[in-house]
Amino acid sequence: MKSGGIAGLILGIGLLAFGIYHLVIGVYLWAVIKLIIGAGLVMLKFTKSRYGNIIFGHMVIVAGCMLVTAGIYYVPMIAEQIKANNGQILLIYIFAMPLFWGFFAIFGGICAIYHGFCKCVRKD
Repeated sequence: MKSGGIAGLILGIGLLAFGIYHLVIGVYLWAVIKLIIGAGLVMLKFTKSRYGNIIFGHMVIVAGCMLVTAGIYYVPMIAEQIKANNGQILLIYIFAMPLFWGFFAIFGGICAIYHGFCKCVRKD
């Protein structure tokens, strides 16, 4: 994602709004994750130095670790669903659970950190 782009700002504001909504209704873990990533995207719009990408990458890695931990706690629930489905694993069990998105976020955060050290994304 290009540092400081309008798409990142819109996505960040949307995540912040959705995170605040989750705080209001009491879904705290998902609210914190959305607030972390949303704040990082909004910060990228106003930070033009390499430090913005590096800080954003670290924020996304923290959110990804939270998702991986939540995904590990969901393993017994997924095992029961698979058992109830005659032992068949559906694709939704992979893409709709936080374990997949946690690893996705961790590797995306690592990518953002590396982009903070090159000239391919930032404007120097």
